[in-house]
Amino acid sequence: KTPYVVRFKMPVDRVLNLEDIIRGKFSVNTNTLDDKVLVKNDGMPTYHFANIIDDHEMEISHVIRGEEWLPSLGLHTLLYEAMQWEAPQFAHLSLILKPEGKGKLSKRDGDKFGFPVFPLDFKDPATGVISKGYRENGYLPDAFINMVALLGWSPADDKEILPLDEMIREFDLHKVHKAGARFSKEKSEWFNHQYIQMKSDEELLQILKNTDLDLSGASDEKLLKVIHLMKERATFVKDIYTQGKFFFEAPASYDEKAVKKAWNEETASIMTELSEKLNTTEFKSEILKEEIHHLVEEKGLGFGKVMMPLRLALVGELKGPDVPDLLEILGKEESLTRLKLAIEKIK
Repeated sequence: KTPYVVRFKMPVDRVLNLEDIIRGKFSVNTNTLDDKVLVKNDGMPTYHFANIIDDHEMEISHVIRGEEWLPSLGLHTLLYEAMQWEAPQFAHLSLILKPEGKGKLSKRDGDKFGFPVFPLDFKDPATGVISKGYRENGYLPDAFINMVALLGWSPADDKEILPLDEMIREFDLHKVHKAGARFSKEKSEWFNHQYIQMKSDEELLQILKNTDLDLSGASDEKLLKVIHLMKERATFVKDIYTQGKFFFEAPASYDEKAVKKAWNEETASIMTELSEKLNTTEFKSEILKEEIHHLVEEKGLGFGKVMMPLRLALVGELKGPDVPDLLEILGKEESLTRLKLAIEKIK
């Protein structure tokens, strides 16, 4: 009736010649290993024991795990031998390191530096605090897979953008790096940006419509035009809408620095004349571009004296896509209304 555990009796003075797919061949002396517990005193097996049996029963051919399990390889190899089972092949992956390069990446690092560390939202069972996942932060699945795959592995020609089918063809465990890979928030965002550029406007529209943004006031036709113009600037699909909010809402105010730079005592009369000209113009980007050029040439003005205040009137800031494209998407009525409002408000 005395409580007991079951241990593995480690052989004495034996040298184990081990092999890892990533790290190659190495030796371990059994004198450096202790008699590990296999069954606890409550009758429950430890991980070491259960994992060996599970992998054998499931006919696992390759065990791929983190490098922190490398010291257990000697014990696990001996357990397979003791059971008279063929051991699978082992590959111990290097760690993903903190952005500064020292130590293993953790949830705390994500909270500190403002990036996710979990694929999906994770709720801490102890505190109930939710850490946002890559999906909820707006990362595309294929961009996320591509980014993670290249943390510790490089394809033959060192290219960085690999669709999944190509990655499957090229991947080789023997080419996985032994050294840890430093995580970079900027690089993860770069991957997402690249995958946004690779998607069609129609694909991005569907993704945008599946976000929590309120798009009820925007037609698919208008959204597709905005996507086409704005996706080049977007890191996340949501950015297409949030950075292009001026397509859907007239500016409530005008950036002070922009006003000082773009607006002077002549501007109101120039914008009034431009407004009259645009009122009789077909609102197609190329036609609008020509009309604005004509006004600039007729008045002998610098191009910036027309384009900057016009952009300011339409957007509220000196940002956004080409002004003729902006005018076309906003349409004649909305464009002229915004222009009139700016002439009245900006002094």
